[in-house]
Amino acid sequence: MITRSSGIVLHISSLPNPYGIGTFGGSAYAFVDFLKQSNQKYWQILPLVPTGFGDSPYQSCSANALNPYFIDLDALRRDGLLEFDKYAYVDFGQDLDYVDYGTLYEARYKVLRMAFDENGRGKYKEDIDKFRGDNSDWLPDFALFMAVKSHFGMVALSEWPDADIRKRKAAALKKYRETLADEIEFQEFLQYLCMKQWFDLKKYANENGVRIIGDMPIYCAEDSAEVWANPELFKLGPDGSPKVVAGVPPDLFSATGQLWGNPIYDWKRHEKTGFEWWINRMKHAGKLYDVVRIDHFRGIESYWEVPAGEPTAEKGKWVKGPAMKLMNAIFTAVPDIDIIAEDLGILSDEVVEFLKETGLPGMKLLVDAFDNPGYESGFLPHNIIQNCVAYTSTHDSPTFSDYFHNKASADARGYMMNYMRLREDEGINWGVIKSAWGSPAVLAMTPMQDVLNLGADARMNLPATLGGRNWQWRVRGEALNEHVSEILRYITKTYWR
Repeated sequence: MITRSSGIVLHISSLPNPYGIGTFGGSAYAFVDFLKQSNQKYWQILPLVPTGFGDSPYQSCSANALNPYFIDLDALRRDGLLEFDKYAYVDFGQDLDYVDYGTLYEARYKVLRMAFDENGRGKYKEDIDKFRGDNSDWLPDFALFMAVKSHFGMVALSEWPDADIRKRKAAALKKYRETLADEIEFQEFLQYLCMKQWFDLKKYANENGVRIIGDMPIYCAEDSAEVWANPELFKLGPDGSPKVVAGVPPDLFSATGQLWGNPIYDWKRHEKTGFEWWINRMKHAGKLYDVVRIDHFRGIESYWEVPAGEPTAEKGKWVKGPAMKLMNAIFTAVPDIDIIAEDLGILSDEVVEFLKETGLPGMKLLVDAFDNPGYESGFLPHNIIQNCVAYTSTHDSPTFSDYFHNKASADARGYMMNYMRLREDEGINWGVIKSAWGSPAVLAMTPMQDVLNLGADARMNLPATLGGRNWQWRVRGEALNEHVSEILRYITKTYWR
């Protein structure tokens, strides 16, 4: 249960690390120490799944697997799986401020393969056998999917040249399980290491009073093990391609809407199974995290459905989702899980009523609270209800500093300065953090970028865009210092979080 408290949003990839990307290693443990010293009770991360199209963790090849990039190489050395000189001088990307996914892709798996071939193949055999059994609802299909994908040069599922394995014909499944047995074993090995290192880190966080908030994308990617292994659970055509895809309609932020392209669930089929797939997914998430934030939660009540092949999201329609049927099934099967509902955007009365019926906390975003000084927004701190999570900004929004200095009107900036009653020696970051921390919200969260008062260069993602710096930002180790910790600790104590 969430009680009045606060925390910081920082994805694993954004942690400092000399090997190209943040991992489950030493800097993650150091960040837990930083949170503890700052009196923070929550650490929120983005999805831990492998990144996919556009390097996004919201377009992954799996809804359950973890990203092998997060495996700590120094831990493999300590476990006798790697020699230091096999990875210490490899180019994983030279930029300490941004992840270089292209360079990482070329180098990381070669090093992990060395660990598997030289010592890892037999070292954890019994443990991996047990791990395989404990995760039998997703791991075998995922490992085979990735082995076949690798065999075909990592092309998308829709482009696999062998139609029989694409359609999961029995003979083809048997053939590839036999011919690709070594690669399948390697994929299982990677997932075992990921889970082992993650659960060690989570245990350390929990022992130090820090709970983990994980993020669950509502949809699966078309090029994913889930769509391949469970085609009947999605609205697909005879050739396995989506008949309709997900997105959001045109609004104030986009004249053509957002076309995400994810296949849409066949909710009638899910209901016939008692929502078994979703229950298994939530049980898995409940093991990985202490709290689960479901992204685009409103899509469970009603979702925007666009015919496949449309160039934009404009010609879609609203379709009713399973709403409380799904949520009641989850609440019954996984009664102890804490859930945060991402309910941002333009909401219908039905969605508002649905969220109220679930009893789940939604989100209030302060970066959207001050745009119109003449209008008393429901996102203003004094209007925020208790059963919600107040965020200064999110991974999809500008940082608060960027918003304040570059996007807000002069009237909005003046109103914010007056509202937050900033001292001359304070940055806008501490003003908005104090506003969130002082609100009635049961939980207040801020991205690390806002703690450090960083601007546009530190933005995590610009929705509906590819390229640029999306998903790449990293924090410098020296930024997680005692001075910053002391201020956070003071604010947190002041507002009884």
